Amino acid sequence: MMYSDHELIAKINAGNLHAFRLLVNMNERLVLSMVRRVIKDEESVKDVCQEVFIKVYKNLKHFKQESRLSTWIAQIAYTTSLDYLKSMMRRQAVTDQVDDYQNKLAGEYHPGHALDQKEMRTFILKMIDQLPENYRLVVSLFHIDDYSYQEIAQITGLSEGTIKSHLFRARKLLKEKLASLV
Repeated sequence: MMYSDHELIAKINAGNLHAFRLLVNMNERLVLSMVRRVIKDEESVKDVCQEVFIKVYKNLKHFKQESRLSTWIAQIAYTTSLDYLKSMMRRQAVTDQVDDYQNKLAGEYHPGHALDQKEMRTFILKMIDQLPENYRLVVSLFHIDDYSYQEIAQITGLSEGTIKSHLFRARKLLKEKLASLV
């Protein structure tokens, strides 16, 4: 049975765990996608996703319903992912995840291999994955997930001007990378 956001929130706040399971099922792909954009270690992704839904459950009574519920959940997923990265960085000077990312940037990734693949979409997603984190997130939210500037601003806390600037710079980087392959 499908409920409106308002009805679902009311049922969860009244203690209906079935309604919360429904909310999790409806938003698990969104949360997983958001967390994976920031965190690359799959075990950590699972832990952070669980933490996101714990935060959603604990804070649902404070949700003002000024935006879509999915936008609010995406914002929690994004900030929880960033918080996780910050805590990992505090625990160790350089994490394996950062090393892996730097190695990719240093040239281990060979774009010619991606061109051999049949699907251009896969190649473009790999190119987006190489963008700096702030550009990668904004490009993914705007072009892949079809969020508006306003929704991206709510999720990330960035201004619309910054979002537009990040999109412009990200597109320029992608264009330069693609031009160097031709």
